[in-house]
Amino acid sequence: MLSPLTILAIAIAVVFVLILRLRINAFIALITAATTVGLLSPNVGLEEVMPSVAQEFGGVCASIAIVIGLAALIGQCLMESGAADKIVRVFVRALGEKRASLSLLTSGYVLSVPVFFDTVFYLLVPLARAMRVRMGKNYLLFLMAISAGGAVTHSMVPPTPGPLAMAATLEIDLGVMILVGAIIAVPMSLGGWLFGVLRDRQIDVPLRETQGLTLEELEELARKQEKHLPSFFMAMLPIVLPVVLIASNTLTGALGIEGSLRALTAFLGNPNLALLASAGIGLALLARHKGYSLAQLAGPVESALASGGLIILITAAGGSFGKMLVRADVGTVIGQASQEFGVPILLLAFLLGTLLKVAQGSGTVAMITVSSIMAPLVLDTPPGFHVVYVACAIGSGSMVGSWMNDSGFWVYKQMSGLTETEALQTWTPLLAVMGVIGYVVTQIAAVIAPLT
Repeated sequence: MLSPLTILAIAIAVVFVLILRLRINAFIALITAATTVGLLSPNVGLEEVMPSVAQEFGGVCASIAIVIGLAALIGQCLMESGAADKIVRVFVRALGEKRASLSLLTSGYVLSVPVFFDTVFYLLVPLARAMRVRMGKNYLLFLMAISAGGAVTHSMVPPTPGPLAMAATLEIDLGVMILVGAIIAVPMSLGGWLFGVLRDRQIDVPLRETQGLTLEELEELARKQEKHLPSFFMAMLPIVLPVVLIASNTLTGALGIEGSLRALTAFLGNPNLALLASAGIGLALLARHKGYSLAQLAGPVESALASGGLIILITAAGGSFGKMLVRADVGTVIGQASQEFGVPILLLAFLLGTLLKVAQGSGTVAMITVSSIMAPLVLDTPPGFHVVYVACAIGSGSMVGSWMNDSGFWVYKQMSGLTETEALQTWTPLLAVMGVIGYVVTQIAAVIAPLT
């Protein structure tokens, strides 16, 4: 009979081989890994393996599917309506061109909450290139500023899939996860920006032609007028509204308010409804500023939901994999080992997040898997601080060790025109620096403000 840790090692090897070596789709790889765990675990009968995998898959879908689908739609609307472009321009104007890198940092931070990181980078990198054309310097700093803002909220703040799945698995109120994750993400982003300032002085990266916009088109982008873009208020509304609604539910719950007000905020602050309202506003923006009819809106809606559907499948498959590891007693054994060797809970969460990230490349998969492993440890025996800090430690760890097996690495490299060496010298250490800062800030916050 195999030990739980041996089962874990085999399962991670399965994910590693299927995704990296055989280039199998992550959904298929994770479902295969979940099935492998079920077959190897003495706690799961042969006839129960596939029903258990499907049951756990469905349980994760119930928690995240609607939110991820709507978040994908909101992101699509922000992009196509010009709302995302408006947000970036306002931040640039407010901070000034001399602080252009800070405006890109802020834009990446805000936009990566409702929009996936890859999409945010696609949006902002032409602006970074246009700023380089206009200013003649600091191209690498612009690229790293976008990454420092976008990657950190992608790893720490719902409704992006990893943090959302962690909140569901660790039974964290979504409003608390958004608030604490966003706060801890601030010093992480600023630390990444400072590292970008240093790296920009050390490495001279020229502006090269890429498969995106030509240098002539970049100059045209720099002169583009704003009169056809949405107002800043309307551009920000699809991002701010769900945060306010979800926070209202969290606040009334924390204050112990009962009665009709509590019922109302529970209804309006449900993440599914909050993002549905936000998606409605996004669609209205798109219809108004693109002149789309209701029939024409079907195109961007279907495109967004197709993209979101793939994320849902991968996220739920990762959740099923993690839950099957729990059934195999992996979490219990790791908890016992950590206690035996005196490894603190937050350090364990951070190190496991890093291990899974290095092993298979996806930060989302790392967050989903490690949160499932940690769940029995922190839910059965609560630590002396809020469980949200465990999620933040996992999210921080999932940023460390990003290299050529991470899709974000290739998005960064290809869209910016960097070589593989330049990307390894900038992207990989940037995310590692932010991850370590995140862990340190999380550890300090758990002591100063345990929230218990």
